Amino acid sequence: MTSPAAAIFNAKTIAIVGATEKSHWPRNIFANLEKSGYSGKVFPVNPKRDEIFGVPCYPDLASLPEPADLALMIIPAPAVEGALRVGAENGLKAAVIYASGFGDGGREESIKRGAAFKEALGEINVPVCGPNCMGLVGVRENIYCYPHEHVSGLEPGPVALITQSGGTLSYYAKAGQERGIRFSYLISSGNELSLDLADYMNFVIDDPETKQICLFVEGIRKPDEFMKAAGRALEAGKPMIAIKTGRSQKSREAAQSHSGAVAGDYAAYEAVCERYGIINCETLEEMVEMTLTFQQGRLPKGPRIAFMTTSGGTVDLLHDYCEQEKTVVADLATETVEAIRPFVPADCHITNPIDTGAPVGVSGKSAPAEICKAFAADPGVDMVAWCNNMPGSARSAGALGEVKELVEFTEKPVISFARMPHQIPDGGLEFQEAANMPFIQGTRIGVRAMNALWFHAERAGRKTPTPPAPNGKKENCSGEALEAALEVKGLSSPKTARAANSDEAGKAASQVGFPAALKIISPEASHKTEVGGVALNITDETAANAAADSMAKKLHAIDANATIEGFLAQEMVSGVELLIGAREDDQYGPILIVGAGGVMVELVKDVALRLLPASEDDINNMLAELKVSSMLDGFRGSGPADKDALIASIKGLSEFFLDHRTWLSDIEINPLMVRPKGHGVCAVDIRTVKK
Repeated sequence: MTSPAAAIFNAKTIAIVGATEKSHWPRNIFANLEKSGYSGKVFPVNPKRDEIFGVPCYPDLASLPEPADLALMIIPAPAVEGALRVGAENGLKAAVIYASGFGDGGREESIKRGAAFKEALGEINVPVCGPNCMGLVGVRENIYCYPHEHVSGLEPGPVALITQSGGTLSYYAKAGQERGIRFSYLISSGNELSLDLADYMNFVIDDPETKQICLFVEGIRKPDEFMKAAGRALEAGKPMIAIKTGRSQKSREAAQSHSGAVAGDYAAYEAVCERYGIINCETLEEMVEMTLTFQQGRLPKGPRIAFMTTSGGTVDLLHDYCEQEKTVVADLATETVEAIRPFVPADCHITNPIDTGAPVGVSGKSAPAEICKAFAADPGVDMVAWCNNMPGSARSAGALGEVKELVEFTEKPVISFARMPHQIPDGGLEFQEAANMPFIQGTRIGVRAMNALWFHAERAGRKTPTPPAPNGKKENCSGEALEAALEVKGLSSPKTARAANSDEAGKAASQVGFPAALKIISPEASHKTEVGGVALNITDETAANAAADSMAKKLHAIDANATIEGFLAQEMVSGVELLIGAREDDQYGPILIVGAGGVMVELVKDVALRLLPASEDDINNMLAELKVSSMLDGFRGSGPADKDALIASIKGLSEFFLDHRTWLSDIEINPLMVRPKGHGVCAVDIRTVKK
């Protein structure tokens, strides 16, 4: 497919609208284009000058000696639309708009201008980067339209950076260059009133020279298009490494204020990352290390890592970090242990991670490199990590030939990680490039980076599923019909009886048998425990009547106009309490939620999310993420719970919601009691939110 962003980077003529020597933005952009060897023509535009930067200057885009393919509009917001219309009438193919004041900042004037300009763009029909951006760079094309001097003359490489933060481009480009990362494109997208993240992603996905994509995301304006582009990248095997703001409410508010971006629900975004293989970074520093790791161009065939160190302290940290990050530490084969033995002291305990102490050289060979070779030759090892610094620094790498020999010995990923960040020594980047071994700075990030390799490798080339069209019936979404429909999906309800009022509660409870549970039925009590609408372990009819009367009084104390439709008596059910649910996210569509259940659910926050549809493997992985999963396997003498029935019930609820999402925006079962193995599950409390 051809992205409209291609028009920017195919430009053979560029006009700088607002060219002036008084501002460093147009001055630096002109200089960057010139010194980077842009082969096309550059036309300064300023009605007050005949000459600028030593070349002729033109009053407007209609006066150029030939049409501009790309206009860089470094002019005030009120002047932009008029200049763009003139350009469009004279053959303009694309534009970059740097000015803010188009829906950002929260001012009424800005919001109105942004809405009007977005509508005008539909008429003008010229693809636009921005507004409120800082420009972009096409490294191979020598198109340097970014206003900082150091963002020029870059060595071309496989990494594309797309960022909604203009300033971040500058810092990431500089940090990347200092670590040996080479870029194909750097794009600051701004307010995205025309071209957006998905357009730029599609452009670099189609570029054969771009092998990985880095994203700085504040908000996703077109979620469906973003997910389609992410799916294309995954299918093409191009890693996506991202950092997204919006974990906190303050961050979400700030993003909307300065760029007009809606951050959305962060947990739902993480579910998108899981489905589409997007590596979600904690920090920009981590994103640099991840990018460098993937630049080696190797992917593992499994998650198992072998760690070579010369430090007991590092081994201790690795054990902690590997447990924290759920890293798979490889079990070494007997043959591997014996192959390592000549290269370590006699009293060295050969295990993984290994602390060799002072390695022993054999026939002039590098002991650490030979140990790493032994790791790489082990069929039970998928990746090799060598705790090592760049040459020229403390405890540094061996000779280049030895390191190259190690890397060339295997097709498995081999990385070096330093215990902690250090200054890059002279010649370090050249060594890294020649050896094709990334030198990662930090122990924990080394672990996370190798996990990320497997996270991507496990998903690369995969086609992502899409939700089926709903065809469920509205009448199945409430009452006894809902319970019957869920029972078909493996979600049986406890024995129940209904009472019309508090005087009948005792009889209803006796019908289900004591001890019983009693719940109020009211539209104003969807979360019953929060309004005192649940009583447990009721032992006789008198207690049931009293409990119902107390519930009614509590609810009316909260809401005097609350409607009480009756009371529901249920048999008491025991088991592991879980919450399962599905909802329609405003941005990302249907989502599955599984977590620890009961009244403490919001306090404990032990939950996992996935986009729907979800496979049995997805559900198994969700359960593995939960702390409560240990209770399902049997905890402190209790037997295992019916995990098979649980998985089937979660899949059943997912299918029911997808089929009925025309009528439901949310369905939740809390608690879902998971009984002992072989005894199934019980949906104790079902809550729905209708559209």
